[in-house]
Amino acid sequence: MDTREFQSVLRTIESRLGIQCGNYKPDYLQRRIQSRMRMNKIESYANYNSLLISSTTEQEALRNALTINVTKFWRDPEVFDLIKRDIIPEIRRRKQKIRIWSAGCATGEEPYTLALMIHEARVLYPDVQVTIFASDIDREALKKAETGIYLKKALENLSESQVRRHFDEQPDGTFLVKPHLRDLVKFSRHDLMSGRAVTQYLDIILCRNVTIYFTEKQKDELARIFAPALAEGGYYVMGKTEYMGRDVEQLYDPYNPIQKIYRKKGI
Repeated sequence: MDTREFQSVLRTIESRLGIQCGNYKPDYLQRRIQSRMRMNKIESYANYNSLLISSTTEQEALRNALTINVTKFWRDPEVFDLIKRDIIPEIRRRKQKIRIWSAGCATGEEPYTLALMIHEARVLYPDVQVTIFASDIDREALKKAETGIYLKKALENLSESQVRRHFDEQPDGTFLVKPHLRDLVKFSRHDLMSGRAVTQYLDIILCRNVTIYFTEKQKDELARIFAPALAEGGYYVMGKTEYMGRDVEQLYDPYNPIQKIYRKKGI
């Protein structure tokens, strides 16, 4: 590998795409860039860098490759079951307004799952007011999330009755999220590496399966950003394969370490 030419590509990514490469693992960046090079039948980093500078289409394609989105409704059901069964009732005992952030929401399956869960919980808590903030850096993913149209495969973890209640089947066989779920979610573009949270006084932050691509330093920095954004007694939900760094574990108490759920210290 020509290190100098590779570094030139990284500088272009930072200047044109606004993605800070230093926060990602080098081998991850290399794999994604080389994949785009193969797609374009380009063999050298220098030639790919020229394409990247000149083509906004390739810039967006590489952005999507670097912020790859893999998600579905009710992913890791045991996590959502625990939130629905234990965490939401615990927060409800303390307050009537609940604020949740789905960070790195990709194409929207996670925040809509939360909306579905909250809607069904309103049978028990009719007076609860919930706002779900959903953010991602990927514009195309956010566009799909806001549209709210999904293939049947994305709904495989939902029951038939849940699909009927919360989605409208379209003539082409896709499924459209119904307004009562869409109205609970506020989508916005947000870079997790910007050094700030999307909002404050949050009761739950879900940032799952995002930091597996980050350096250890950036993982810890996210935990530091999330802590002050959480309200007292707020919850931080990580991905099942992710872990809390030793340098930041003093900010949180383990709530359910097996499901990777932590609670802000101070209550």
